[in-house]
Amino acid sequence: MSTLTLTCVNTNVHSVHLPDGAHIGNLKRVGAVWKFKAVGYDDAGGVEPGGGSLTHLHNTLLSAPDVNEVNAKLGAGMMK
Repeated sequence: MSTLTLTCVNTNVHSVHLPDGAHIGNLKRVGAVWKFKAVGYDDAGGVEPGGGSLTHLHNTLLSAPDVNEVNAKLGAGMMK
């Protein structure tokens, strides 16, 4: 299975990337809750919020921006 990585954007947002560096979404803190926000890109490079390869996991809840939890919850979804 591929290993997803996190990059801190700020205290409330971490970007989620594939091993090749492709951006597939963000972890966003909303109040006290962390949610995965899927992101896709159209053919012209425009952002498609809620799109992309993990669109079916958009709004998945996480306890923290922890790379192990991200891979457990989101990485398995890449197999679908």
